[in-house]
Amino acid sequence: MEKKAILSSLPSVDELLKSPEGIQWLAAYPRRYVLQAVRDGINHFRQAILRGELAEVSPQEIRREALKRIESLSRLSLRSLINATGVVIHTNLGRSVLPPSVMEHVAGVACGYSTLEYDLAEGQRGKRQSHIRRLLQEVTGAEDGIAVNNNAAAVFLCLSALAKGKEVIVSRGELVEIGGSFRIPDVMAASGAT
Repeated sequence: MEKKAILSSLPSVDELLKSPEGIQWLAAYPRRYVLQAVRDGINHFRQAILRGELAEVSPQEIRREALKRIESLSRLSLRSLINATGVVIHTNLGRSVLPPSVMEHVAGVACGYSTLEYDLAEGQRGKRQSHIRRLLQEVTGAEDGIAVNNNAAAVFLCLSALAKGKEVIVSRGELVEIGGSFRIPDVMAASGAT
């Protein structure tokens, strides 16, 4: 079969969307993902035909390819895995594992409204750090406390509070990335420390 004839046998995006499978896809997945997957799937076969890699394409193959792409686009990126690295608190694998009792509480609070930034005792807007402040005071004996979610933020806050406009000595071994693409010299410069 000639390339032109094979290409003309490919269904249109509209044909696929109006097929029984297309109707099911549109009912089960976000429309934008279905459209993108169908377009990309048809284009995948079109390019393979133009390169001479395919002599024919069945409708089932096209539908299978489209569904595979729809599922891939719709899949959430965060997934569970097994930490077999030997590092217990691994910053790339989600840090510390939360116990089931904490997860139950988080799930219960997260599925509705909460006191995230509301002070019930005062009946007005509160501060989100208040939830961790008391615990940090109890654990450390400090006057106050704040929590951040990465080392770069912690270093930045410490330098901003304690060393703004002052000189800070850093060993060469510490001139590393400390969270994503943050490097100590960049964090120091942003904090106002030298």
